[in-house]
Amino acid sequence: MTDALSTADQRAWLQLLHSPLGTPEIRRLVDAFGSADAAIGAGRRGWKRLSLSGAEQSALETPDEARLERDLAWLAGSGHELLAYTDKRYPQRLREIGASPPALFCIGDVGLLDAPQLAIVGARSATAAGLENAQAFAEALASRGLVITSGLALGIDGAAHRGALAAGGGTIAVCGTGLDRVYPAQHRDLAHAIAGHGLLISEFLPGTPPKAEHFPRRNRLISGLALGVLVVEAARESGSLITARLAADQGREVFAIPGSIHNPLARGCHQLIRQGAKLVETVDDVFVELAGVLGSLLEHPDTEPKVGESKPFQLSIQTGNHALTNTLSDEISDRNAPIDTEPAHDLRVLLQALDDAPTAVDQLTERLGWSAERIGSALLEGELTGRLASDSVGRIMRLRQTSP
Repeated sequence: MTDALSTADQRAWLQLLHSPLGTPEIRRLVDAFGSADAAIGAGRRGWKRLSLSGAEQSALETPDEARLERDLAWLAGSGHELLAYTDKRYPQRLREIGASPPALFCIGDVGLLDAPQLAIVGARSATAAGLENAQAFAEALASRGLVITSGLALGIDGAAHRGALAAGGGTIAVCGTGLDRVYPAQHRDLAHAIAGHGLLISEFLPGTPPKAEHFPRRNRLISGLALGVLVVEAARESGSLITARLAADQGREVFAIPGSIHNPLARGCHQLIRQGAKLVETVDDVFVELAGVLGSLLEHPDTEPKVGESKPFQLSIQTGNHALTNTLSDEISDRNAPIDTEPAHDLRVLLQALDDAPTAVDQLTERLGWSAERIGSALLEGELTGRLASDSVGRIMRLRQTSP
């Protein structure tokens, strides 16, 4: 294994990656000649010996010099790097999967790649509760030392990255475009935050635009890097379920958070659970399953995750040779605690009347038998205290309290 690439090797790798050669051919060339630079320098005689076609040889011999210069200029940027599979820092878990990329473009802390990771994925059009779950779980897991890996997409992915950053932990965004652009554009600030405090990676050359076929390819890297994949919300036909299937094929653990039977975005998670995914209600459900590979991390937590605002409790679970001790906040928030004031009392009753699915105000009024004025007062109290929110069509959703 080698260290970081020289400029000559960077240029040679870019020639290989811009060529029509597939991953097996690129690896065969580099392995045969010892480095990318030597492989390019072998010329037609060497390439013919390895059975490269005439078109492939021509592409290697006459690269697009302008594109190479643009890519080299991008690699000269602060924190930018091309990490080849010949580099000892190339993540071991990716080496274990089929069709792992021969090189990764990176911005940020490359050292995170070999840290223990959990992927968190889910719906782009997630509910408020789903976003809260993703961020709270990511924050708690990152507080315990896991790097949170996701795909920088809208919805659950973005919430997971934000949760890890809020905990001061590591997060990796696996991108489906070249790293000289941010997709979706709404995540520009988030991408910059990850570059500064985590890691952005892509197998795609700078300048590569978003294309539909790139995102399933990205998903195999999300699952391949991680010890397991946690699906927070997903429809039955979704990219998140593709990631979960890839994780299972790669021998990774698959976790899913259940939801209301009335929430269409819970159906993908329920399907995964029926197929054998681990049902997750607390972060401990994740750590118990990963205990065998996370022994020291489980036994010596450095920080306490902050999920909810209720009083922390100690949970101790014996798992093989590992005693898993985790301090975390109760998943049941303090919304059920006794409250003395009348608006707050009504809010507590209203919260108990809500289920996990968004509920119409008329339906709530019918359930409780309250006047419009009384239920309006309780809803206002809930919104002011951050315990309730309404969706785009005015239905009411219960929000779980999380730490700022």
